[in-house]
Amino acid sequence: MEACCCKSLIFLLFAVVLFISQTQPLVTAAKDSGGQANTNFVRKKCSITTYPSLCLNKLMPYASSVKANSTKLCKEALNVATKGARDASIIVSNLKKRKGISKYEAAAIKDCIEDVKDAMYEFKRAIEAMGHLGDGDKEFQLSNAKTYASAAITNADSCTDGVSDNRKVNPKVKDAINRSMAVIIRLGSNALSLINHVYEY
Repeated sequence: MEACCCKSLIFLLFAVVLFISQTQPLVTAAKDSGGQANTNFVRKKCSITTYPSLCLNKLMPYASSVKANSTKLCKEALNVATKGARDASIIVSNLKKRKGISKYEAAAIKDCIEDVKDAMYEFKRAIEAMGHLGDGDKEFQLSNAKTYASAAITNADSCTDGVSDNRKVNPKVKDAINRSMAVIIRLGSNALSLINHVYEY
């Protein structure tokens, strides 16, 4: 049974590593119809984010559809963050299903799943707010988008803090969860940076 647990955990850790590897700087030339201007726009915007290489890797594929529209770029960044949270949720949920899990680990994972669900909800609210920037209450909607994106990052942080402070959780389980939360935090931080500078450049 112990060997089975180890294999299960190793598989999940491999899934996390694969998940993380998708956020590394593997930028390729974007095949956009707008040419160099579109890619230059994304590069310039990503340069002000917390994790520029990650930003380029995730958002350069959208250069042709975003063109030079800062609002669209913010929405794509939030969409990417939402997907990252969804993927993290799957990884964390699978940890809960592994054999031999203790009640302490189960409780910690349950809390994390709720945190990730909340993060996804906040990212979606931020996307909705960005969609209303053309309304008369532009500044109010922009403020809401910032608040929601920040809340999503806080939710991921809460999961990390809860697991890290729990000495009864297996270190490998902690590592798998923390790596997953780190992806949400990085993607969310980049989206927030773009929102904060939406009217610059």
